This record gives sequence, structure tokens and C-alpha cells, in this order.
Amino acid sequence: MADNLRDLFYLRRDVAFLNHGSFGACPRPVFEDYQRWQRELEAEPVEFLGRRLNGLLHDARQALGACIGADADDLVFVTNATVGLNIVAHSIPLQPGDEVLGTDHEYGAMDRMWELVCAGRGARYVRRAVPVPFSDASKVVDAVWSGVTDRTRVLFLSHISSPTALIFPVKEIVDRARTRGIISVVDGAHVIGQLPLDLRALGADFYSSNTHKWLLAPKGSAFLYARREMHKLVQPLVVSWGQAGDPPPATRFVPDNEWQGTRDPSAFLAVPAAIRFQKEHHWDAVRLSCHELLHEARERLAVLTGLPALSADHPAWYCQMASLPLPACDLPLLQKRLFDEHHVEVPTVSWGGRNFVRVSVQGYTERWEIDALVDGLKTLLPQLTPKAS
Repeated sequence: MADNLRDLFYLRRDVAFLNHGSFGACPRPVFEDYQRWQRELEAEPVEFLGRRLNGLLHDARQALGACIGADADDLVFVTNATVGLNIVAHSIPLQPGDEVLGTDHEYGAMDRMWELVCAGRGARYVRRAVPVPFSDASKVVDAVWSGVTDRTRVLFLSHISSPTALIFPVKEIVDRARTRGIISVVDGAHVIGQLPLDLRALGADFYSSNTHKWLLAPKGSAFLYARREMHKLVQPLVVSWGQAGDPPPATRFVPDNEWQGTRDPSAFLAVPAAIRFQKEHHWDAVRLSCHELLHEARERLAVLTGLPALSADHPAWYCQMASLPLPACDLPLLQKRLFDEHHVEVPTVSWGGRNFVRVSVQGYTERWEIDALVDGLKTLLPQLTPKAS
């Protein structure tokens, strides 16, 4: 990528790092801001946590809200999107016979979350199959909506799917849910920093995303958004003192969920530094370059495997991350040997009876890393693919 961005990250130079989607990577200037906050905390912990923190967090939420089209008081920092979505799932008052509708593209941990929550309340989690390839937004919307019944109380879906890395047309689905009085909950774990996001315009009731992935903030930083009318539903997972406030807050959404007892808030406070970093480095142009490089990777692997893609070749369906088809093989062994023998860090995924390698391209990614992946697959796939008898 341009501007030697890789030099601004701590990533090892001997590893082709194509797995940004799992945990992200934090730039040096943002990490230094994170450490500065940690030093301030340690210099006077009582003053920092007892007298300064509420204001500092409010300022950080304001900066975040300006970036994603949301009021600061409708956002709360959480350590990851999984925590944010668990707060929501455990707060919605499901009754016996109610249904939560999801898709077969969801993150496995979130499937498990809804299954456990529904089982405890006599409700049912329904996973609707959404066929691939994606090429027509209306067909994707209709496939999701075909799972709605008179018992559907919650519609849950990923904005960008974890296993398939496909972008879902969430606006259209959220709008339909609103007209039916169905609560919409969006898993945006991979969105902020990868796609433009305007939460007011989107209109989802709840939305959670990781800032430590594509926005490049430190590990353990994410947010939960709740539409103002939904604040009354939200119950904290961890009950603590909250913030008393003088005057008292208009709602308990932020105070009850932001203060969970003593913890290090430095990753949250470094989020504005991550936003500044991307502005300073013209991240809209960086994202475009990333997409172009990922497009090259997609084309090269298609030539190598001869397998059909999960979507049409258009930025409406993928941005900086794509799950690229592989032939039948021992996926865990392939992932291990790619790293051990070819120094390529990339996840392999099994979904819908098919195999994939999920490739992430971030601003620091260089063409040699894609070359290393392609060369590794050229060597290993013939060895690991079962021979026809």
C-alpha cells in the first residue's frame, strides 16, 4: 500500500499477515496514545477513575459518534461486539413461543448466544438459509424476510458476515422489521473502519461493532449502540454502581453499562486517536486500494481452484475481506502448514459444506503477502486434496 503504512505497525516482517479480520492490528501512533492513557491512569488512579473518567469517556463517545452518525448518549463502550450483543440478547423480554430470526451466515458464538438465551425462556432461535452467490440485493432481503412469522420478535443479522465475509443489505431489512414492530439487532463486528456507517440513517434498534478491528483501535475496544427509544429495555450484564450523575442522566443506558467496576479504560480512550489516524492517512483511498488488491487475490485464487465465488464481483458484496473457495481438503492442516511452511497467517473456514480461506487486506498489506498465499496454496492443495479413486 501507499505511504509505507506497514512501517507504522508492529507486525512481523517475516509473516504474510492476512488475518486482520480476527483481532485487528493497531498502528504505532494509536498504540502510543493507548499507553499514554495507561500512564496517566497509573500516575493518579483515584483522580483518573473517580473524578476524570466520566468526562473522558463522554468525549471519546462524542468523537466516535461523529464518525458513525450517532449521539454520544446512545453509545456505550464495551470490550468487544460479543459483549455488546450479549447485553442486548439478555435484555430483550422474550416470552415462551417467541422467535428470534437469524441467518446461516452468522458468527458461531452469536448462534450459541441466541440458542442459550432462547432455551432459557422457552423461545426459539431460527436460522434462515440465505443462498449464495449474492448478486441481487432484493433476493437477499427476500430470503431473510421469508423466515419472518407472526411469532418473530427479534431479527438478528450480520452487517458483514464472519464466515462468508459478505455484506448484507441491512438497511432494507431493518426498515421492514420496523414496519412490523420487530426489534432489529445488527452484528457489525467487521464494519466500522471498513464500510461507511451512519447509525441514525440505518435505523437499527441495536448495533454493536469492534473498534479494535478495522478502525485500528487497541484490543478490547468496541461499542454498543441503542436507539433512544430502546434504552428502557437494556439491562446491564454486570450490575455495579453506575454513575449517579448530577443532574441524573436522562436514561440509565450509559451509566449502567459503562461502569462495571475497576478496569482499564485506556483502549476506549484511544478510539479518537484511531479515528484521527485514518483521517490523516486518507483512509477512503486506502480502503479503495485494499479492495483492488483483494480483487486481485480473488481472481488469482479463482484461476487456481476453478471454484465459483460467493458473490458477484462488486464492492456492494465485499470490501476488504473475502472468503475465497477452496477444494475439499483437511482445512486445519492446511492452515497450519500455510503458517509453518509458508509463513502465511490466514484463517480457513468451513461453511455450508464448502471450504474457504478468509483473506483480509488492510492498509499495511503488501502484494508479496498475496503472492505468498497463492504460492502456498499452489504447493499444498495438491498434497491435501483427496485424489479421485
